[in-house]
Amino acid sequence: MSHLETFKIIRLALLPVIALVTSCQSVGSRGQTQYLEAFNPASLPNSSMYNADQVTYWDGDGLSGSPSITIDLSDQKAYFYKGGTLAGVSALSTGDEKHATKTGNFKIIQKDQWHKSNLYGDFVDASGTAVMANIDVTKDKPPAGTRFEGSKMHHFMRFVGGIGMHEGFLPGYPASHGCVRMPGHMAATFYHNVAIGTPVTVRP
Repeated sequence: MSHLETFKIIRLALLPVIALVTSCQSVGSRGQTQYLEAFNPASLPNSSMYNADQVTYWDGDGLSGSPSITIDLSDQKAYFYKGGTLAGVSALSTGDEKHATKTGNFKIIQKDQWHKSNLYGDFVDASGTAVMANIDVTKDKPPAGTRFEGSKMHHFMRFVGGIGMHEGFLPGYPASHGCVRMPGHMAATFYHNVAIGTPVTVRP
């Protein structure tokens, strides 16, 4: 066996370890919290193990009619309709087992383009570097000299209680604290095509 073949085998064997480490740790810089925020694809290993989004699309720019959204928890997708015609589909990551996304019929009750969490985020130093990442302000105490920086939940569309759709990290399974995370470009697209009062149906 050549040195090149040996190197390829070792590299393939290490990919699961690299993927696990990359997905579980946060980069020590502002804006890289992976729990709720969008992630930087460059931080992930370039391998066939990364399950790129093959679901998301938008064909709604030429459509008219009243908007509505159906969120399907079982297939982790959001379906956007205009006048009853499917305009686009987005991959999602909804609430995990301990923080289920509420099902039912709702309406958009708030839009906040630059929304940040008031519960989850990082404790950062004066320069904005994360000292303690992925914290819950109800459980974690800030280290001396740090301040709380809420996780970015840009293009936030609240539809019930503290739950809404927003830009966020999609690991490929339900992983949020109840919110509906979407790819950044789709969160922006949905945001600009809904209004206060737009119907949102969340089904199991």
